[in-house]
Amino acid sequence: MSNTLKTTLLLGLLTGLLLFVGDRLGGPQGLVIAFGLTIVMNVGSYWFSDRVVLRMYRAQELTEEQAPELFGMVRELTTSVGIPMPKLYLVPNDSPNAFATGRNPAHAAVAVTTGITRILSREELRGVVAHELGHVANRDTLISAVAATMAGAIMILARFAYWASLFGGGGSDDDDGGPLVALAMMIVAPLAAMLIQMAVSRSREFGADAFAARVTRDPFSLASALEKLAVGAQRVPLHGGPATAHLFITNPLRAVRFAKLFSTHPPTDERVRRLRSMTF
Repeated sequence: MSNTLKTTLLLGLLTGLLLFVGDRLGGPQGLVIAFGLTIVMNVGSYWFSDRVVLRMYRAQELTEEQAPELFGMVRELTTSVGIPMPKLYLVPNDSPNAFATGRNPAHAAVAVTTGITRILSREELRGVVAHELGHVANRDTLISAVAATMAGAIMILARFAYWASLFGGGGSDDDDGGPLVALAMMIVAPLAAMLIQMAVSRSREFGADAFAARVTRDPFSLASALEKLAVGAQRVPLHGGPATAHLFITNPLRAVRFAKLFSTHPPTDERVRRLRSMTF
């Protein structure tokens, strides 16, 4: 199954889950509330998510005079794949990582941390940049924002449903489950939404890895970079929020017990294995 089909199915599952929670909240009126909340949140994420995340990590826009080698690298790659030159940013943090954001290729930004520029070779950094441009070209940044927004809407609605049931309000006309059903929904629906959102993020990472390997014709450098970044991110985690972890090329948060189950990224070993099995 292709990554595009997987992503479509997973977003469809999120939509169905959103409708279910809305129906439990208020029947037909709950469906309207669910769609209204999603529209408002998605419009906000479409127009403002890039500015929010760049500001969150204190990213500073770079000029070509400040980073001529990075600009040259990105210009070469964008020309080869036929997408506009994104804005480039530097995140002043020793944790080695990178991310892309923006609603479409014409309004995209690629950010790298100071840490990543210190530990990667030019070829490895080129692979990382190509990976991030893969997210831009495939519009993964928009897909991830939509998935995160829908998951957030589900979590909000599930809590509304629970509190409404406690006070005797809400619910569809044939709802006889009472507070226990609402409590189960408050727990299960957000968990399901989170897992679907993570599955969307994981499928897009494999696609961006493959894109970078094809563009650079050097999958081994990206594989080497991923190994270095996985170790570096654990030594120096990037302090931010779990809501933005899926944007980065590797998980920026320190791993904890059961982290693989709830990680927004596929296992680094699997990504490296796939890259090193590619031939051009």
